[in-house]
Amino acid sequence: MDKKHLITGLLIIVIFVAAISVVALNLNQNSSPSDLPRFYNYKIINVYPRSTTAYTQGLVFDDDGFLFESVGGWGSSYLRKIDLETGDILKEHKLSDEYFAEGLVIVNNTLIQLTWLSERGFVYDKETFDLLRTFDYQTQGWGLTFDGERLIMSDGSSTLFFLDPLTYDKIGEITVKDGDAPVTELNELEYINNKIYANIWKEDKIAIIDPHTGTVKGWIDLTGLYGPRGYDDVLNGIAYDEQTNRLFITGKNWPYLYHVEITPAE
Repeated sequence: MDKKHLITGLLIIVIFVAAISVVALNLNQNSSPSDLPRFYNYKIINVYPRSTTAYTQGLVFDDDGFLFESVGGWGSSYLRKIDLETGDILKEHKLSDEYFAEGLVIVNNTLIQLTWLSERGFVYDKETFDLLRTFDYQTQGWGLTFDGERLIMSDGSSTLFFLDPLTYDKIGEITVKDGDAPVTELNELEYINNKIYANIWKEDKIAIIDPHTGTVKGWIDLTGLYGPRGYDDVLNGIAYDEQTNRLFITGKNWPYLYHVEITPAE
């Protein structure tokens, strides 16, 4: 081999090695540990009874120690106030048969409830359940929560919508992704410690989402929490007691509400 061919060959090797190094560096940068979601299991702390006729669409814990629940169904949609310890229904409002109730949240002294296909929300007085006003939106209504400044709504897609809590106008949105993959079927929502917790419809897991970027920061695996169960009796219902740091989990038509502690997976 003459000197010219030798130099050319060496240059090709150097360029190839450099390219491999750049690709490896990019892969490491794109999959750094800080970017990857963490995984969690659970430990049951306490179990509470509840109605098995509650097709849970929205669940929220009030500072006064009561649960408020949005129960869905055509002709069987309700807004309920529930005693945590006994599961007794303390107050109930039945929606018109044309509405299928969905997500629920407390904002100040009001309860805000979504409906599935009617593109209509209801605002009630929290104490009396008197209807204060209605509002409209342009998507399906699934889950609803509040970050202290904005309402956060899901519609079953990978998109979360931000609404003004006074006008109910859309003021922003994010796409939820695990890495580069969109996470769809986002259902019941809860805002906990500056993160959005979201049930994934028909899956026994909860996504922990960064509200600024839509990035999934963690997954809670709730496999085996309750079963066996019917096809539609899926995990759906997250409520958080901020005062005592208690996380409550349930599902559609489940006979139990679980106080669980989230633990890092091995």
